[in-house]
Amino acid sequence: MATPRVLGPTVDDETRCIHYHGPTDLIAIKFKCCGEYYPCFKCHEETAGHAAQQWPATEATQAAILCGQCKRELPINTYMVLGRCPDCDAQFNERCSLHYPLYFEFGNTGAAT
Repeated sequence: MATPRVLGPTVDDETRCIHYHGPTDLIAIKFKCCGEYYPCFKCHEETAGHAAQQWPATEATQAAILCGQCKRELPINTYMVLGRCPDCDAQFNERCSLHYPLYFEFGNTGAAT
């Protein structure tokens, strides 16, 4: 299976971008509105040409997170609960949770069950 493409101003092959490029900024998010992966909401805002839509709680099991280290696609709720990749054990930036409401309707209260 081919690795999904990541759009926007990426700075390396681990999905870091010009906005977020620290050692744990290792994910890209598939946006509900277009089905495309972007490293962050700013990348989508600057390059997609349309408004972002949030993932509804009913789709929390949707594979919409791409681990930049091993390229595995993760379900949203797995990403939110673990904070690291279950395959390669890459640690994800815990501060990304501050942006959950931009991506997920259920971002203020945590992952849906």
